[in-house]
Amino acid sequence: MAKEPTTLLHIAKALGTSVGTVHRALHDNPGVSAKTKAKVLETAKILGYRPNLAARFLSSKTNMRVSVNTLKGTTSFWEEVRAGIQEEAGAHAAENIELEFRTYGQIGAGEEEAFQAALRDKANGIIVFPSAAQSLRPWIRRAQRARVPVVCVAADAPQSGRDGIVAVDTLVSGSIAADLMGRFLSSGDGAIAISVSDMGITEHAEKYSAFESTLRKLYPKLRVLPPIEDHGTHAEAFRKFSKLLKETRDLVGIYVTTEASIPVLEAARDAQRLASLTIITTDLFPDLVPEIRSGAVAATLYQRPRAQGEMAFRMLHKLMVDDGNSSDELALAPHLVMRGNLDFFLRRQLQEAAKEKTDRFHSAEELAHDFA
Repeated sequence: MAKEPTTLLHIAKALGTSVGTVHRALHDNPGVSAKTKAKVLETAKILGYRPNLAARFLSSKTNMRVSVNTLKGTTSFWEEVRAGIQEEAGAHAAENIELEFRTYGQIGAGEEEAFQAALRDKANGIIVFPSAAQSLRPWIRRAQRARVPVVCVAADAPQSGRDGIVAVDTLVSGSIAADLMGRFLSSGDGAIAISVSDMGITEHAEKYSAFESTLRKLYPKLRVLPPIEDHGTHAEAFRKFSKLLKETRDLVGIYVTTEASIPVLEAARDAQRLASLTIITTDLFPDLVPEIRSGAVAATLYQRPRAQGEMAFRMLHKLMVDDGNSSDELALAPHLVMRGNLDFFLRRQLQEAAKEKTDRFHSAEELAHDFA
C-alpha cells in the first residue's frame, strides 16, 4: 500500500502547533519566529513533506511560468520540440501554466542572455538546449540555488547541477549509422565524412566517437575523417563540404548528425558526386522526404523531437510539482527511416499526432474536473 503523503496537518501535530503557523513558516510569511520556522522546516524534511505546487498555483490564481530556451533552428526539428512542450503543457491547462519561448539564432549565441532573462523574470522552471554548456554551467547552478529546476533537452550540460536531461541515445545513433554505412559499402574501401554542429556539444562528440569506433571495429577498410563542424548554419555546412568534395577524391560516404543535411546534399550535387556517395542523415523534415524517396539519402535516424519536448516538459513538471531534487536522465531510442518504411512512418506520425491531440483534450478536461 502506498504511503499517505505528508500534509501540513501531520507537521502541525508533530510539533504541537497550528496548521496556520506551519503554512506561514513553509512559505516564509511574516508572523513566525526564526526558531519556529527552523523547527517546521526540519520536521517537514524528516517527514518527507512535498508541497503540491500545482494546487498552490491553481488556488493562488498565479501562473506557473516555464521558460523554454532553444535554438530557432533551420528545419522543423526545434519547431517539433517546442510543439511537444506546448502539447504536454496543454494537458495541465488547469494549473495556470505559462510558457515563455526564448530562441537564439545560432549555437553559442544568445543562450546565456536567454537564461539570465528567465531567472530575472522569475521562471518557476526552465527547459534549455545547452549548446555552449561550459558558459551555461554557472547560470544553471544559480538556478539550482534559487530552487528553479532545469531540464536539458537534446543535449546535456554535464557537471552543471541540472535536474534532468532528455535526448536521443547518441551512442546507439552513432553505432547504428556506422553499421549501416559499413553494410552499404562492405565491398569497398574509402573515406567517410561525418558532420557535427560542434564537438563541444556532448551529444555530438558521443555520436562521432560511437560512429568512429564501430566503423573501425566492424569495417576496418573504411576510414573516418576528422569531424566537420557546421555550427548549425547551412552556409558553413555547404562551404566546408564543397571544399571536402574537391579535396577528397576517395570519399564514399557521409554521416550528417545535424539538421544541416540539405546543404550537404546540395554540395554533393554541385560537385556531381551525389550518385557515388552513401549518405546517412539525422531526423526527418519535409525537404528531406524526397531525398529519401529518390535514394539520394540511404537512411535517416529520426530523433523524435516532439517526444523529446513532451518528455522534457513532463520531467520538469514533476520536478516543479513534487519539489524534487534528484537528477533524472532519459535517453530515447532513435527510429530508423529508409525508403521502404518512409510512407508507413509518415502515416503513423499523422495518426499518432491526431490521437495525442484527442487524448490531451480529454486529459485536460479530467484535470479541470479534478481541481473543480
